[in-house]
Amino acid sequence: MKKKLLLGLAAVLVIIQFFPITKNNSDDQLYDISKAYDVPEEVAGILKVACNDCHSNKTEYPWYAKIQPVAWWLQHHVDEGKRELNFSEFTTRKIAVQNHKLEEIVEQVEANEMPLPSYTWLGLHSGAKLSAEQKQKLITWAKAQMDTLKAHYPADSLILKRPQGPPPAH
Repeated sequence: MKKKLLLGLAAVLVIIQFFPITKNNSDDQLYDISKAYDVPEEVAGILKVACNDCHSNKTEYPWYAKIQPVAWWLQHHVDEGKRELNFSEFTTRKIAVQNHKLEEIVEQVEANEMPLPSYTWLGLHSGAKLSAEQKQKLITWAKAQMDTLKAHYPADSLILKRPQGPPPAH
């Protein structure tokens, strides 16, 4: 019985290898954050190593991204990361959303929530493990971009307005 179970599991693992992920490899920079914001070379380097794999349209996949079900798990992280923040499409968002995303960068980095700890497990993506100095550079940069927005846009245009639902039924 154990032998049949192990053979069945092995067969499933072999079969799922034939269902690859659709890779996130667009290099379209038309709406990239760098088109509207000052992104110094040092900050761009930090974003490239620590953020862009999950928060842009250009992911550098590790060797193990060719193995299922790991590839599906990785692709889920990339898809989820891009839904939250996509530097490649940053300038397509309303200015209030852009401001809010910059604010979230500050909050997430300060709280050590980004990059995700799972991204640097076991020494994988060791370049994404940010030093205190790198974190401060990202935070300072994001705050400076928010200050620039404040200087160029009316204050009420930078506030993210949540959609109002229908009034509660009585």
